[in-house]
Amino acid sequence: MRDLTKWTPRAAPRAISATGRYVMIEPFQRHAHQETLWTALGGEAVSDLIRYFPNGPYTHAHELSDWLEKSARELGWVTCIFRGRVSGDVVGMASYMRPDPANGVVEVGSVAHGAAMARTPMSTEAHYLMARHVFEDLDYRRYEWKCHNLNEPSKMAAKRLGFTFEGVFRQHIVAKGMNRDTAWFSMIDGEWPVIKAAFEAWLDPSNFASDGRQKCRLEDLRSRAG
Repeated sequence: MRDLTKWTPRAAPRAISATGRYVMIEPFQRHAHQETLWTALGGEAVSDLIRYFPNGPYTHAHELSDWLEKSARELGWVTCIFRGRVSGDVVGMASYMRPDPANGVVEVGSVAHGAAMARTPMSTEAHYLMARHVFEDLDYRRYEWKCHNLNEPSKMAAKRLGFTFEGVFRQHIVAKGMNRDTAWFSMIDGEWPVIKAAFEAWLDPSNFASDGRQKCRLEDLRSRAG
């Protein structure tokens, strides 16, 4: 555990660019991404993809971009756009949200993986690269993942990626005219070396058979690394 008597506020999250084996990350820019992101997330079907988000539904690409720009302007969110390394196509997004640089805390949210990205190494690598930036470049202490408690796929994804379930905030917010209980997850700086080692082992090409199937699960690799 670090010596907090020497702690000083860190920098706020900023737009990042990163390239992995399978995915590339670039900062959201409306003129470059509005239409391609909309298409990648399914067009008007995006409202189903983000049905557990507190915002939406959307029927036009500019509405999604309006929300992302407003979140950046008013809340300090930093939206990352994901591109496939091979195809070069936009495949999804996620944002650094609710930054607290004084305490070294930030959340990953507005996670939306398009069909081309879902359940592929691109999705795992994108979250590895985002987490690495939080702990190694920003030197933060805590990285959060929150989701609607009814969103079982999101909760499963958080656990698979190495976030620890911390509990449910009951009646946390009112969203779309309904109550939302929010499930909270986190990973912290002391856990990052094990989580990182597992990510890198899972993403290594040797972990995939010729048909693309994984040989070892990320959770199992993390257990071994720990």
